[in-house]
Amino acid sequence: MTGIGHNGGPTMEAGYSWRRHAWRRARADLLPNSLPIEVIRQRVRRAAELGLDYRTYASVRAASGHDVVAFLFSSNALRLLAPAPRLPADRAEKLARLAACGRIALAQAPLSPARVIAAAPLLDAAHPAPAALASYPEARAALRAALAPQKLPGDRVILVGDLGLERDWSAAAGLAYYLPADRFFAAGATS
Repeated sequence: MTGIGHNGGPTMEAGYSWRRHAWRRARADLLPNSLPIEVIRQRVRRAAELGLDYRTYASVRAASGHDVVAFLFSSNALRLLAPAPRLPADRAEKLARLAACGRIALAQAPLSPARVIAAAPLLDAAHPAPAALASYPEARAALRAALAPQKLPGDRVILVGDLGLERDWSAAAGLAYYLPADRFFAAGATS
């Protein structure tokens, strides 16, 4: 019997294997089996503009349904360390190659956003990072404040971080993806 709020899926009385089959079939019917070759070529080009390998870019597109419009970099991921922050050459080269996307830094204490921008002028902006032990609401507020000046939607932004707590920031703010710095800045990575 179906009623208000029923989504028309298989009943819970049906066996587990039947429900799994029905949902897999519904999902397969919803998604195309393959993309046109020109769409794939366009996405490969876009992945290269963003400095991502195609698999990572395709994962972000599939999960969010949107293109990537910006990167948030923690100052740890950029290897900007107090007292005299200096952007390493590999980080600077990768930032310089990024095209058609925003580049925003999250300055972790004791660094200030001004010092981060001075050390990494390739960045578009810098904002204070959430505190190390910030709650989810506090982290969400800090990350949304970093995205607000450019009116960037969180589900189109990738956080490049270096610590486990930064992965939690991505979840707290509803960002598109968390990418470890070692993977993003890896030598020989697709650019």
